[in-house]
Amino acid sequence: MKMKFLILTLVLIFFSGCEEKDQVITTSPLATDYLEEIMEIMQTYSIHQQKIDWEVFRNKVLNEAEGAQTIADTYPSIRLALSLLDDQHSIYVTAEGQRISDVKNCPPSLAAAVPEDQDIGYIKVSSFGGSEEEGVQFAQAIQDSIKAQDHEQLKGWIVDLRGNGGGNMWPMLAGIGPILGEGLAGYFINPDGTDITWTYENGKSLINDVALVSVNIPYTLRQVNSKVAVLTDESIASSGEAIVIAFKKRPNTRSFGYPTCGLSTANSGFEISDGARLYLTIATMADRNKEPYGSAVPPDELLAAETAVERAIAWLKE
Repeated sequence: MKMKFLILTLVLIFFSGCEEKDQVITTSPLATDYLEEIMEIMQTYSIHQQKIDWEVFRNKVLNEAEGAQTIADTYPSIRLALSLLDDQHSIYVTAEGQRISDVKNCPPSLAAAVPEDQDIGYIKVSSFGGSEEEGVQFAQAIQDSIKAQDHEQLKGWIVDLRGNGGGNMWPMLAGIGPILGEGLAGYFINPDGTDITWTYENGKSLINDVALVSVNIPYTLRQVNSKVAVLTDESIASSGEAIVIAFKKRPNTRSFGYPTCGLSTANSGFEISDGARLYLTIATMADRNKEPYGSAVPPDELLAAETAVERAIAWLKE
C-alpha cells in the first residue's frame, strides 16, 4: 500500500512539473495595445510607409513581444520596430527619458583650422538644442558675428558646418540667413509627394510662411549674393545637413570637403499614451530646386580637411 501511494505521488509530481514547464505566458493586453499604438503612428506617418509590408512588420514586432506584461517589457520590440523602419533616424524616448534608436552613427569631425584672413568672413554654425529663447539668442549671435566681420572689400564668406550633428535647424537657418540670402531655402518632401517649404526672410526662419525663430536685430549684408564657400564633413547630420542643403543651388556658392553623414531627413515628434515620445522620420530634405537627398549630401569638391580649407580660400579669392 505504501509503495502504491509513493508511485502515485511521484506520477502526480511529474505531470504537475510538466504542466508548469509547458505553460505559455501570453502577452498582456497592455503590452499589445501599446505596441499597436506605436505601430499605427509608424504606418500612418513613416517616410517608408508605402514601401513596408505592414502585416509582416506587425507580426515580427508582436512575436518579439511574446510574453511581455509591462510597457518596459515591450522595449526590445520597439527597438526591432525602429530597425524594421530602416530610416536610421527615428528615435523612441521612454517616459523616464531612456533613448532607444537605430540611428546611424556618424564619424567624429576631424576639421582643420581655418586661418584668419581680413579679406574673408568666417562663420561657424554649430549644432543647437535648447529652449525657444536660447534659439533666438543663438541665431542673434551668428548674425552679430556676421555684422562684425562684414565690410565693402570682403571677397566672400566661409560657412563652416563641420561637426554640426543636428538638433533644431530653425535657429541655425535664422542665424545664417544674411549670408544665405532672402527667400526659399529648401523643402521637406512627404511620402505622398506633397511638400513643406523652409525660407529665410528678414531675420526669420519660416516653415510654410510661418515664422519659427526671429532675431531681434536682423542684419543685411553689404554685398548681396556674396561668394560663399561651405565646408562639410561626415560628422554633419540631420539639421546640420539641412543647412548644407540650404546653400545648394545658391548662386556664387561652392562646397568643399567630405559628404555629410547621410541623415538628410526630417523627424516629427509624437506623444505616446504613457508620456513617451516617438521622433519619427516622416520626410526627405530637398534643395531650393526640389532635388531630394535623404542620404549623404556630396560636396562640390571632394577634398581632405586641410586641402578643403586651402581650396575654399583660394576659390573665394579667385
